[in-house]
Amino acid sequence: MLVIAAPGQGAQAPGFLTPWLDLPGVADRLTAWSDLAGCDLIACGTTAGAEEITDTAIAQPLLVAAALAVAEALGGGLDQLRKQADIAAGHSVGELAAGAIAGVLPPEDAMRLVSVRGRAMAKAAAAEETGMTAVLGGDQDEVLTALGAHGLTPANVNGAGQIVAAGSMAQLAALAADPPPGARLRPLTVAGAFHTDHMAPAVAALREAAAGVSVSDPAIVLLSNADGAAVTSGRDWLERIVTQVSAPVRWDQCMHTMAELGASALIELPPAGTLTGLARRALPQLARAALKTPDDLDAARSLLAEHGTPEHHESGHTPEWRLVVAAQGGTFRADGAAQDTAPGTHVRTGAALGHIQVRSDQKPVTAGFAAVVLEWLVEDGDPVAEGQPLVRLQPEDA
Repeated sequence: MLVIAAPGQGAQAPGFLTPWLDLPGVADRLTAWSDLAGCDLIACGTTAGAEEITDTAIAQPLLVAAALAVAEALGGGLDQLRKQADIAAGHSVGELAAGAIAGVLPPEDAMRLVSVRGRAMAKAAAAEETGMTAVLGGDQDEVLTALGAHGLTPANVNGAGQIVAAGSMAQLAALAADPPPGARLRPLTVAGAFHTDHMAPAVAALREAAAGVSVSDPAIVLLSNADGAAVTSGRDWLERIVTQVSAPVRWDQCMHTMAELGASALIELPPAGTLTGLARRALPQLARAALKTPDDLDAARSLLAEHGTPEHHESGHTPEWRLVVAAQGGTFRADGAAQDTAPGTHVRTGAALGHIQVRSDQKPVTAGFAAVVLEWLVEDGDPVAEGQPLVRLQPEDA
């Protein structure tokens, strides 16, 4: 079972597109998409400097366009690629490329949406001085507790000992002065605190743009950054894409689902390296191909032939469970609901599952749909961070 993965912002480097322009059709596609992107994609990917392509409004359409153009070249078109690949997943903005690869929307609509997303997130980032810092190593629970103590959001929980903290520069400075035990901190060159409440204005802009987009249900398994779940509805996927702008990226849960599905190989689209690196540490059993230049295509196509399953439409298994995650950091309290929500229990829409306690404030935890409780991932009294999974549910209509 083979995964096609699209990287997120920060993976780009000056000139990374240059060797790909020698492939038939790539330059034509990038030229056509440039009008939709609002920038000259070829110039941005070949001659532009690091500062220019760090601009969120440029970086995001550039990444999605690069991933889609090379995905078409890899498979002889996206329709053909879907006949061999089993799973599509994208990190952050890479989710838009993954959605097009899975057949939820055409590449042109993905480019329209990413253009709005990039501009809106750049505008939101300019409103306040915020940033992001990678926290490498350390105990994950201790890291998440430290972030919560400083009011920071775990904006990317990437697995393999990597969490990205996001918030105000003052909060990040406080974390730098008091880092979690055993962890190394690396400030990131980004415009702001992506995937946090600071991006709320961008959510509204993207929702308005998404209202005019028609979607189809995924033709292959499509994973969501929100909780790692496989999304079966195009409408559900589009809503997740909108809200994900201000919500943490759970790439660790995406990799967990890959393992649960039995994924045996992963191909990372350009600019490749980040996601294959995470998979190397978290999923060492996976065969991997990072498409850095056209010279890597032969190895990737070998993985497609060996690990892809053209019959996945008939025999593939899509997990239909969903995770309920913490809306804020604090202490999880099961209340009296614990006895009524043991694994195997049926819960109705809106049923109380407990609450998150933060000093005198309580944030209810409820079921957003009728479901069966599959597994509790926390216990009463556990400290939790914003975005941390609490319980796994099986929707009753799945």
